[in-house]
Amino acid sequence: MKRILLAVFLLTSTLLASAQIVEPVKWSFSQNKISDNEFELTFTAKIEDGWHMYSTDLPEGGPIKTSFYFENVEGAELVGEPTPNKEVTEEFDQSFQMDLRWFSKEVTFTQKVKVTGTGTVGGYVEFMSCNDETCTPPMDSEFSFELTDGADQTADTVPVDDSDRNYWSIFLLAFLGGLAALLTPCVFPMIPMTVSFFTKQSKTKAKGIRNGIWYGISIILIYVILGTVVTAVFGAESLNSLSTNPWFNLFFALLLFVFAFSFMGAFEIVLPSSWVNAVDRKADKGGLLGIFFMAFALALVSFSCTGPIVGALIVEAARSGGLAPVVGMLGFSSALAIPFALFAAFPGWLNSLPKSGGWLNSVKVVLGFLEFAFAFKFLSIADMVLDLHILEREVYIAIWIAIFMGLALYLWGKIKLPHDSPTTHLPVSRFIMGTMVFAFVIYMVPGLWGAPVKLISGFPPPVDYAESPLGVGRTQPAGAVATGHSSGTMAVGMHIGPHGIPLFDDYDKALAHAKETGKPLLIDFTGKGCTNCRKMEDNVWVAQEVKNMFLEDFVVVSLYVDLKTKLPEEEQYVSETTGRKVRTIGNKWTDFQISRYHRNTQPYYVILDSNEKEVVDGYGYDPDADDFIEWLNSGLTEYKK
Repeated sequence: MKRILLAVFLLTSTLLASAQIVEPVKWSFSQNKISDNEFELTFTAKIEDGWHMYSTDLPEGGPIKTSFYFENVEGAELVGEPTPNKEVTEEFDQSFQMDLRWFSKEVTFTQKVKVTGTGTVGGYVEFMSCNDETCTPPMDSEFSFELTDGADQTADTVPVDDSDRNYWSIFLLAFLGGLAALLTPCVFPMIPMTVSFFTKQSKTKAKGIRNGIWYGISIILIYVILGTVVTAVFGAESLNSLSTNPWFNLFFALLLFVFAFSFMGAFEIVLPSSWVNAVDRKADKGGLLGIFFMAFALALVSFSCTGPIVGALIVEAARSGGLAPVVGMLGFSSALAIPFALFAAFPGWLNSLPKSGGWLNSVKVVLGFLEFAFAFKFLSIADMVLDLHILEREVYIAIWIAIFMGLALYLWGKIKLPHDSPTTHLPVSRFIMGTMVFAFVIYMVPGLWGAPVKLISGFPPPVDYAESPLGVGRTQPAGAVATGHSSGTMAVGMHIGPHGIPLFDDYDKALAHAKETGKPLLIDFTGKGCTNCRKMEDNVWVAQEVKNMFLEDFVVVSLYVDLKTKLPEEEQYVSETTGRKVRTIGNKWTDFQISRYHRNTQPYYVILDSNEKEVVDGYGYDPDADDFIEWLNSGLTEYKK
């Protein structure tokens, strides 16, 4: 009877332990012959409800993206790259301060292959998944295709409600850009000229309304065609991959610098006069076609003002990929077209417009300052991708402080630029706007000392991409140097982690130091790309009591399960627990977590004694600092027994 009870207990324990290993993504693979020498390979990921798997085009410094590694290709040639069958979901993530993209429910990637005779394609797909509370470490699923008639391979891995891409933010941003373009000196004075044209062309009110509507539609068509051409030339998916290309981002930055200096009056960007004259001649013919060419003439004549705005919008939309350039141009042209169409249809409304004047050039200059500031976002992306550490967080914020201080001085009339009109007094509106910009400058200053400055989150580099993880002027906290040595330096292998907390990233060194100092070892299973790990650090680790306990009562080691550093060949192995090959340091810590603690999600915290035994149950994602402190105290109590 005792043996039966023991067997039942062991079986139950095994099942409970296994239940902690989550496998939210399962892969299957198949192939289809599409011509005599071409195959289409399909990679289908089925994702559990509530989970999402990251896309193939994430920027550097975020979660681990889905990647396909083709290691064994014989008698075959890959054509292009794996392409998903659906749009990604994209949202801004406060923890990483960047846009993240993912798939949910199910997604299928296709890869075209050309073969010469019989071909073989083998490799693995690496992926990472998260839900609202936890993430899995990067996992991989191996695939192998024998490219012969009638063959079909399927496989499952062992290791979210999807929606179409939300284009509304792009549309609204572009719409605001169109409204800004209306207030420039190249566009605003065109409104009465356009009304005069339609007053002469339209003999009845009904015809005037019809012509005005067609004029507005023509403006929209012209700009949407431009967005369509950009998408067609680059391709929807190529635009996604270009968004993290450092050289493309450098080009974008240079483009915005040129646009900014043009708006500030250094020079004007104009199209050849022959183009404008040719379109003008077409517009003189009248009729619907003439109205279309008049809209085209508006686009050409106003290019020196609208060009920089359109260029900046296309740059930003191109980074989003998909049909974003088309949507962006639809938003921009709608804002531009609606007022022109309404004034053309109802000329009497002209009396309500403000008169042209120097304020139009001021609008251009303000837009120039903004484009100058935004250009550094693209420089920052290139800097982070290349890991140059030239434009780190403090430098970026300092540059923005200088730019917006210059804008405040301009609005206050302390700085004059080439095309500004002479003024005898400062308008109240400029004083108010200048004061608001100056307040924004003051708000950014604490960012140099490590303040979060959430209003501009997503523009500067993340807090760990900085000259100092503690901010300018801050020094290492006193607790960080407590190692038992009079030298006052940190122990070998320690470094400053989140919120100035000293920690290890090597398990053996951390364990040895814990034994030497007589403290419990706290393991932090985490990931560079783990969103919820950042939430725990930002909401729990930041609490002063937690920081004090980490500094005084524990030795902390952070084991990153997504590190891509390859292990030496002699240290790579096949896991006895999962059967997967352990190739990287991240794989090693993942296997360590699964085999020792029967968990494969992060964040996950474990407290060990000097014999490497758990003193209390592990702790998962819970961004409540009080609960975490209670767990730490219970661990200390058990350790001291």
